[in-house]
Amino acid sequence: MKKRQFLAFLGVFILSLSLVWGLGTDFFAQSASAQSNNLTVSAAISMKDALEEIKTAYQKKQPNMRITYNFGSSGSLQQQIEQGAPVDVFISAANKQMDALEQKQLLLPGTRRNLVSNSIVLITPKNQQTVKTFQNLTNPQVKRIALGEPNTVPAGQYGQQVLQYYKIFDSIKPKVIFGKDVRQVLTYVETGNVDAGLVYSTDARTSNQVRVAATAPNNSHQPIAYPIAVIKDSKNQAAAKAFAQYLATNEAKNTFKKYGFSV
Repeated sequence: MKKRQFLAFLGVFILSLSLVWGLGTDFFAQSASAQSNNLTVSAAISMKDALEEIKTAYQKKQPNMRITYNFGSSGSLQQQIEQGAPVDVFISAANKQMDALEQKQLLLPGTRRNLVSNSIVLITPKNQQTVKTFQNLTNPQVKRIALGEPNTVPAGQYGQQVLQYYKIFDSIKPKVIFGKDVRQVLTYVETGNVDAGLVYSTDARTSNQVRVAATAPNNSHQPIAYPIAVIKDSKNQAAAKAFAQYLATNEAKNTFKKYGFSV
């Protein structure tokens, strides 16, 4: 009886092994393919509109590719990557955050480069005419000013540099309300919760509820650069490199220009 049971078990085992052997190659190939066709891209929220359009165009060329965006302030995204978040590609709105990741050897060597640039503008609610220059922010009529948190929001960092350039930051600091990212600053101005705010020109272009009062001179802040890199721990390095390379094509550049970025 024991011998019969053993032979029966052996037969089932051999049959199962043959099935796995026969299906194994295709199964594992499909699993690897599924993995390589999924990308997570963490990007500065100021790039949201341009990258959404680029995603649509890219997926027409690569219909099996699935791209998931994670938008936020560059500082928050940097911290997520440092804490092990599964990210394939990172696009920051400043070199500061990318430098930090590079120093910790979290970037795939040879994949970092600057992608686009931007400019800082002073905005007010659409029908407000009190503020026409950066110096007007010191006027008593201006009660609240929105600015991205400089430590984590590059637009806030650049904006603070502009206010320091005009030597007014210390005097207006009590009026400043800090936002968690540049889009929150934009929302504060759109809703009239503040009298003015500093954002990227590309963000101002997305809204018909704000007015651009002034544009910061290039020499009033550090050069605005959006660096891109593949994360070293990406499980999809080939696909990540391909997408990063696509962002450097003329087709992608034209989309960035459409939304007001300099390339």
